[in-house]
Amino acid sequence: DDEPMKIHEYQAKELFRAYGVATPFGRPALSVGEVEQAATEIIRETGSETVVVKAQIHAGGRGKGGGVKVVKGVSAAVETAKKLLGSKLKTPQTGPDGQTVRRLPVDQTIHNTALVGRVNAARGSVKIFAQLE
Repeated sequence: DDEPMKIHEYQAKELFRAYGVATPFGRPALSVGEVEQAATEIIRETGSETVVVKAQIHAGGRGKGGGVKVVKGVSAAVETAKKLLGSKLKTPQTGPDGQTVRRLPVDQTIHNTALVGRVNAARGSVKIFAQLE
């Protein structure tokens, strides 16, 4: 099967961490409450009130589509989560129908290394590309 394996940015960061690769501090969130917890933890750990709330979908251009928000403070992160969760994000890669936002990683920085992997099980090959958002 030549279908590429699709993983989200937060999953790629977890893989990087498992192998000792330094990644920015962040947490995936599935609900407004989890965004609140993640923002609180990031602010406590980093000492900075600035966090980034990201709409997680399988498409590039999330920032240009309005799905990456830099906010200051837990309450702003919560308000952003309320607007983004369940919304349809449209980017050049989603097509006109967009994709529903079901997950919101909360990060300390907007520039995260994203891992895009393609796995071909028949040939046992893995291609990994790193990009900055």
